[in-house]
Amino acid sequence: MIADQAYVNYNRIAKAIDYIKTHFKDQPALDEIASAVGISAFHFQRIFSDWAGVSPKKFVQYLSIEYAKQLLEKEQSTLLDAAYETGLSSSSRLHDLFINIEGMTPGEFKNGGKKLIINYCFAESPFGKIIVASTAKGICHMFFDEDEPQAVCNLISRFPNAQYHQVVDKFQKDALYIFQKNWHQLDQIKLHLNGTAFQLKVWEALLKIPLGGLTTYVDIAKKISNPKAARAVGTATGKNPVAFLIPCHRVIKANGNTGDYMWGNTRKSAIIGWEASKINHEPIKKRVN
Repeated sequence: MIADQAYVNYNRIAKAIDYIKTHFKDQPALDEIASAVGISAFHFQRIFSDWAGVSPKKFVQYLSIEYAKQLLEKEQSTLLDAAYETGLSSSSRLHDLFINIEGMTPGEFKNGGKKLIINYCFAESPFGKIIVASTAKGICHMFFDEDEPQAVCNLISRFPNAQYHQVVDKFQKDALYIFQKNWHQLDQIKLHLNGTAFQLKVWEALLKIPLGGLTTYVDIAKKISNPKAARAVGTATGKNPVAFLIPCHRVIKANGNTGDYMWGNTRKSAIIGWEASKINHEPIKKRVN
């Protein structure tokens, strides 16, 4: 019986997603989508959020912003054009959507970080070569990557119009000191993060996991007061732009499996083991700007 109900709910969610993908430019309301599926708005809201990890409204917003981003990448497209083509009534609504979902204005997305000056360098860590980049506010990017040209390409893809300098600055030095043994003499590490409000909330929760500690996606969801969002937490964790400093490697599955890791499961296990040997040291303090 339970399996039958799950199958029914799955079909409803599949039908709802197809409907939203077809009609997102009309910005359909909850009642309209629920009616298309054939159930009450209250019931639909609950089962959709359980299955997708986000509300139907948020799902519509995600589709809308992805479409708007495609339009803004066209040189001739204006913010007003993108707003109307996406089904929004004004450029101010497009602005609010970008701030809530992307953590930046549509203008900032369109210019690709044109006013940013980013310094970057490469270093060796106990877990392989790493690229670390910083703005005037703090660390904005830190990835494990043995291929230096590819690592630079990945960085530039995040901020295509920024100015880049291969130079070591104090932010980078402070960040790289984390791999040394003298944990008590570290300056406060500053981060310059760009993400959605939800992503920033998840990353902030990750920063609070102590050195040598482990938690689960479910626990993180509870900590950010959204206990049903474990799947969305996993997605936000996978978007972490700053390896190691934002310790997404400390999040495992509820069954004890280490789970996936952007920079490889073997590296994740190695980091967990390395940190376990240092649990007598105080955790590093980090501040998000």
